[in-house]
Amino acid sequence: MKKIEHIGIAVKDLEVSNNLFGKLFGKPHYKIEEVESEGVRTSFFDIGPNKIELLEATNPESPIAKFLERKGEGVHHIAYAVDDIIAEIKRLKEEGFTVLNETPKKGADNKLVAFLHPKTTNGVLVELCQEIES
Repeated sequence: MKKIEHIGIAVKDLEVSNNLFGKLFGKPHYKIEEVESEGVRTSFFDIGPNKIELLEATNPESPIAKFLERKGEGVHHIAYAVDDIIAEIKRLKEEGFTVLNETPKKGADNKLVAFLHPKTTNGVLVELCQEIES
């Protein structure tokens, strides 16, 4: 793992939260993107070497909707940048972590992503992110 790529925060209302975090960071978000397969709209803020991703559910059955129902708004996951997501999934499985997506999928912000189950990472949902080559 190279660095923290972003921290994902589940929010009820993306517009309201974009305004709030824009004030907090002193600059606006740089992108809104919908990931239909995950039932989520995302918004990204560039903060130094890392990013903050706000996540709003677009489907009541989506993972973000279920998270909000159980825990309310707040930190949802920490994402780490990797060079080779397939190799990293293999390595982490061999180390005993439970991988939720053994085959990476297309995520927001031009990334391939996979997640580790929080039961094997002290309650933290971990996302692996690899930049998709153009």
